[in-house]
Amino acid sequence: MNKGIIKLFGPAGWLAALCLSVSCSKNDGATNGSAREATNSSAAQTLINGAGSTFDYPAFTKWFEAYAKVNGDVRFNYQSIGSGAGQKLLLNQTVDFGASDAPMKDADMATAPDKILHLPIVVGGEAIAYNLPGNPKVKLDADTVSGIYLGTITKWNDPNITALNPDVALPDLPIVVVHRTDGSGTTFIFTDYLSSVSPIWASSVGKGTSIKWPVGLGGKGNEGVAGQVKQLVGAIGYVELAYAKQNRMTYAEIKNAAGNFVLPELDTISAAMATAKIPEDYRFSMVNAPGDKAYPIAGASWVLVYQHSKKAETGQKLVGFLKWAVTEGQKLSPALDYAPLPDAVQQRELSLLETIK
Repeated sequence: MNKGIIKLFGPAGWLAALCLSVSCSKNDGATNGSAREATNSSAAQTLINGAGSTFDYPAFTKWFEAYAKVNGDVRFNYQSIGSGAGQKLLLNQTVDFGASDAPMKDADMATAPDKILHLPIVVGGEAIAYNLPGNPKVKLDADTVSGIYLGTITKWNDPNITALNPDVALPDLPIVVVHRTDGSGTTFIFTDYLSSVSPIWASSVGKGTSIKWPVGLGGKGNEGVAGQVKQLVGAIGYVELAYAKQNRMTYAEIKNAAGNFVLPELDTISAAMATAKIPEDYRFSMVNAPGDKAYPIAGASWVLVYQHSKKAETGQKLVGFLKWAVTEGQKLSPALDYAPLPDAVQQRELSLLETIK
């Protein structure tokens, strides 16, 4: 999926009639009236611009389409260009909202012209997808995932991997590491996980939306990483679950904090979310969560908005959409491979949205 731009327009359009004689003049008037009504309808719509996370893109696509049936007074233009870019455009006040899988840093928020609010909008998991002949089911743990991305594990039949997969005939193939090249919240979640489980990774590489990778090839966006992994035999990469499923990719079971191997699924992601401690500013991490079923590489994604909008009418219409998204929109989340926000979180966010002016 390339840079995604979603434009949803209301029921407006031009109705053209071709009249070849003066006797059509009555119909011309009707046609011109319809055109004027369509133009007025389009002009009456409020355009809301957003940009950022590719992790959120499948949700926004569906939500904008569904919300158009609820409220035809707004249309959306969302650019799926990565969390880092979304944060920058919000700080520059180029967009009405940003979307990011990484919470903003205090230093960045201090440069903003107004207070920025974080609203968790989706909860998802990151699949560790791979491309091996025969699509064997592979198990990985913290040491093997970090070792692969550190470049210390370079073959699929490395003893550390075969020890976790005694019943799988792993090939003597080089591991082709794939990572994101753009500023990415998906990268933040993945490197947050690696930093939490590997002291070596934490001290030598660290976490962030954009880091200096020890090894590997780059892909832009979740779609770019998914494309590289699908094309290259022996490749491995981290992608948001929806992209992995939509592309029919094979992905690993990951050993969680309780010592169990789990796949990224709605129930395992929800189990991780259930353990999250969410502070008043809503900036939190849920990687390597405790619990027998919790999937360890999971995280929230946030909509980022100013508490005081430059355009009051646009701000209130955005609030209307966000109230719908954190409640009714969550009912659509499971079909999109996101875990819905817990009811208690939904209610907290509704209260927070009331503070936007």
